Amino acid sequence: MKGVSVFVILFAVICSVLFLPGFSHAQKPEDGDKTLSPYFFVKSDDPNLDRLPLKSTSAVANISGVIADVVVTQVYKNEGKKALEAIYVFPASTRAAVYGMKMVIGKRVIEAKIKKRDEARRDYEDAKKQGKSASLLEQQRPNVFQMNVANIMPGDEIRVELKYTEILVPTDRIYEFVYPTVVGPRYSNKPADGTLPSEKWVQNPYLHEGEKPTYAFDMTVNVAGGMPIKELASTSHKVNTAFNGPANVKVTLDRSEKKGGNRDYILRWRLAGDRIQSGLLLYPGEKENFFLCVLQPPKKVKSAQIPGREYVFVVDVSGSMHGFPLDISKRLLRSLIGNLRPTDTFNVLLFSGGSRLMSKRSLPATKENVDNAINVIDRQRGGGGTELLPALNRVLTLPKPENYSRSIIVVTDGYVRVEEEVFDLIRTHLNDANVFAFGIGSSVNRHIIEGMARVGMGEPFVITKPADAPAQADRFREMIESPVLTKVKVGFKGFSAYDVEPVSIPDVLPDRPVMVFGKYKGEAKGTITVTGVSGSGRFTESINVATVKPLKENLALRYLWARHRITLLSDYNRLHSSDKRVKEVTDLGLAYNLLTAYTSFVAVDNEVRNTGEKPETVNQPLPLPQGVSDYAVGSGMMNTMALAPPLPSQYPRPGCMGMARTEEAPMKGNAKRKAAAGPRVSLGDVTVSGGVAKQAALETLRKIEGDIAACSAGIAGPVCYVVTLTVNADGTVKDVKFKDGKNDSPEQCIGALMKQLKFTATRDGKEASVTVTVLVTP
Repeated sequence: MKGVSVFVILFAVICSVLFLPGFSHAQKPEDGDKTLSPYFFVKSDDPNLDRLPLKSTSAVANISGVIADVVVTQVYKNEGKKALEAIYVFPASTRAAVYGMKMVIGKRVIEAKIKKRDEARRDYEDAKKQGKSASLLEQQRPNVFQMNVANIMPGDEIRVELKYTEILVPTDRIYEFVYPTVVGPRYSNKPADGTLPSEKWVQNPYLHEGEKPTYAFDMTVNVAGGMPIKELASTSHKVNTAFNGPANVKVTLDRSEKKGGNRDYILRWRLAGDRIQSGLLLYPGEKENFFLCVLQPPKKVKSAQIPGREYVFVVDVSGSMHGFPLDISKRLLRSLIGNLRPTDTFNVLLFSGGSRLMSKRSLPATKENVDNAINVIDRQRGGGGTELLPALNRVLTLPKPENYSRSIIVVTDGYVRVEEEVFDLIRTHLNDANVFAFGIGSSVNRHIIEGMARVGMGEPFVITKPADAPAQADRFREMIESPVLTKVKVGFKGFSAYDVEPVSIPDVLPDRPVMVFGKYKGEAKGTITVTGVSGSGRFTESINVATVKPLKENLALRYLWARHRITLLSDYNRLHSSDKRVKEVTDLGLAYNLLTAYTSFVAVDNEVRNTGEKPETVNQPLPLPQGVSDYAVGSGMMNTMALAPPLPSQYPRPGCMGMARTEEAPMKGNAKRKAAAGPRVSLGDVTVSGGVAKQAALETLRKIEGDIAACSAGIAGPVCYVVTLTVNADGTVKDVKFKDGKNDSPEQCIGALMKQLKFTATRDGKEASVTVTVLVTP
């Protein structure tokens, strides 16, 4: 024991030294490195090369009612003696509809064209080779963009402007405009060699913790409230305000914030009387006409007047929820169910491969029924596959109490089989039931949780730690406890509307507007009517369309409709990629002049300006987001972990000593977040026999790294597993065996996960085997 203690102390000392900033200093990975990784910026020894070409980024936002129109200007200047290609990765709102770009070189203005992504990239690369200045804007993620500017000659100053628009949906009668400024370090477990160009943005240089951005930042916001503005403030930056009357204000960034581009810019305000600007906007297009209708909801009513409420909790108890995630779920559900009103009704449906319903009809929230439900949930241990669609279908066919507002609360880690029909089901039943999604666990599949929230017109809730469950439960309760309008329907009489979103409307929650948008044919006339049931009885509000003048100034409506449609298609595509949907998104981008994952903006100058050497490619270094430490840049941290010796006494299984790791589990977020997220999983050597490809097997196993971490929550020290999977000819897993296994709870959970894996079918049509070494460290 004494020897082990000395080893532990030595291990701690080595780690403390290795994790010092100087040791974690990472440089750009050399060719042949196994994975993409961000790295720390290192100043060049070449005085002729300007490695900091971005000199400033600024934005001017004009906000009228609920629509923000933003112009972003990036200034690139080459203060060196070599021609440059600058690459700058930057963020944007996920709601942003980017509809224009132009490049300015001296007095020449080159308007960018929207093209298919590969065509735009080809035009840009051809221009770069020919010595022409060019700029290319690509979408790498819904909220991550990349700007390339080629052939910036010594002494050049090139300005690139891009334009986007977005809808601002007030929450609790508060308007909020958020302008993201920096992309934090991201990680990919994909090999750097052979990586698609759309993934290489991850490998970007960063400044050290506390270092200010190397470029200037500026922000101006003009707000036209339509009615007097009050309580306007920035919660992120120091600003100056200048009112031009009570309803119009200009907000400028204070000079002290010139280097404030390391955190999101946030501006909030209210309107007088705590009102929401309501009304109808119309845009008359050449081929299509668009409308946006915003109605203020009824006022809150007393609790006794609120319509009856029914809650159905749909709880994932599959194998991936075993242990840590299910423990969080139990804590959340105890808080939610234990605080229902006696007049509420509720039910619980547990689902994995099948589903079990607590009662054929929802029960009153009496103490006895609540205690029984909590006991049922407490007895769950997690196991089996996951099928969400049958569970939701079963819930929607339950008898519904008359005049009750039904809410369905889905609690899952997101590692469920979610078919396209799930999103369809939620979208088309919004006026029958509200659907809320809770993501549970240290590695939540956020695409699924956020996708369900988006199609459900709700908000996603993510809980990564048990201690967060009560606060999130309180937030959820506060939001839904008093719906001000239920059974909401929108009708059009004499107004020929089509392609309307949303297709149905959920219960209207307090201080959230009713918002409907779409297209219309013919003359702008007739009425738009919203009906529903409020606490004080029947609710009806109509707008006479003929009293509203269609305006060309409302061009943003065209882009916003198309962007919403693109977002929905993208959510579906994340479930199951479809060539048809890819084509539809591409066609929408080209038709509506919008940046998408498959369409890009490219601007090419006709003048050949570089007749000499090939331009040097420079990746603009980014500041770490405020509050993020150096350990968020993973190269140094991952190398340190690879060097740190294991504690031999805590590796109970042979075959783990000195294991050769193929790759660390992907790191998500900064070190503090990672430390709070639970154990780290590393996949060691993978051996295969039979007709299974080694790389394909490794990729399949990587899909459950986050689930393995969740299974291992609470481990005291490093644990290593050597697991052999017998794979059927069709790729399904026949058997899972642990070498020198203990059959303890984590092992059972990991075994259940691996049993659900689906490898590619074997090449020879015969049974095969896959053996993997898995290292889990707390």
